[in-house]
Amino acid sequence: MSNAFLPRCLDRKELSTLFDALKSEGYLTVGPVKRDGAILYDEIECVDDLPIGWTDEQEAGSYRLKRRNDDALFGYNVGPHSWKAFLFPAKTKLWSASKPNKQNNGNFIFKEGNEVPPKYAFIGVRACELHAIQVQDKVFLGGTYQDPVYSGRRQDSFIVAVNCAQAASTCFCSSMETGPKVGSGFDLSLTEIINETDHYFVLEAGSEQGAAILNTLPTRPAELDDNDAAALCTENARKDMGRSIDISDISELLTRNYDNARWAELEKKCLSCGNCTMACPTCFCSKVEDVTDLTGEHAERWRSWDSCFTLDFSHIHGGSVRSTIGSRYRHWLMHKLSTWMDQFGSSGCVGCGRCITWCPVGIDLTEEIRAIRDSEKENTHDG
Repeated sequence: MSNAFLPRCLDRKELSTLFDALKSEGYLTVGPVKRDGAILYDEIECVDDLPIGWTDEQEAGSYRLKRRNDDALFGYNVGPHSWKAFLFPAKTKLWSASKPNKQNNGNFIFKEGNEVPPKYAFIGVRACELHAIQVQDKVFLGGTYQDPVYSGRRQDSFIVAVNCAQAASTCFCSSMETGPKVGSGFDLSLTEIINETDHYFVLEAGSEQGAAILNTLPTRPAELDDNDAAALCTENARKDMGRSIDISDISELLTRNYDNARWAELEKKCLSCGNCTMACPTCFCSKVEDVTDLTGEHAERWRSWDSCFTLDFSHIHGGSVRSTIGSRYRHWLMHKLSTWMDQFGSSGCVGCGRCITWCPVGIDLTEEIRAIRDSEKENTHDG
């Protein structure tokens, strides 16, 4: 391994040098902030903008912030935002058109709507979220046609990942093999170490760009004790994992249980609100709408997020294909955990637990899979 890719240590007091280095390269830094009673992602200027000393408590249908007993900068789990808000914006103008007039010689004025995006540096990307970005890479960049909006925002992005030192009660990334330690796809990774005497970060470069930035920081080589402390952090997060799910035959399980009675039970609980799809870091459903001004001389086409939980999402001539809430939940869960594999070659779930936390009625997909699996055992026993 090249020395440029060997782990190094950066003191907490020197973390501002990372921000300075990224800004000097023209990056717009985006990271976690404490706002509106949650940890959200937004533009940040310096280390002081991070949610210092805050953590969160999550359960099905519940999210609360609380103070930590230390000054950890990344001592929280994932919140309601995901990085797709920056790579696949919730609302995007695709193009605009204006009627001809004397000034343009009778020609229509047509403009593409996507502005030149900034060079993003994402700070605080967790392992599950890094996998989610890679999943959306397959969706928007992996096919014959690439999405220009996503491509323009993704191509120059710089990812500063953070290894988890804790897990929420709704996390199950370990079951999905997507965390809690980052594997690949990052430029720099940080592991925050806090003990009785020290507060520092173990850094690893994951790309040439990351190594170049790391080389500018006032670091020291990581010793064996530092590497052991970093490994212990992620091991503690793995042990703290609040949920688990058996995915050994998940695709076949769901295919066999297309008509399982559990879907009817879910219909009694699900509000079809779409919260799970909005919070999910991989969901990519969208709709396109054309709008015009009152004069009829200017028109625009906009793309915005949509959800397969809405009745109109599957509407075709004759009505909606999925007219019941149970059928819409079944479609979402089967796509996420089964048919996504056929479509993109990977699971559509990364185990972040957002869909559990932000469901108003606390529907837990890990429990639903367990219930479907148990129903098969009961049927076998009855037979």
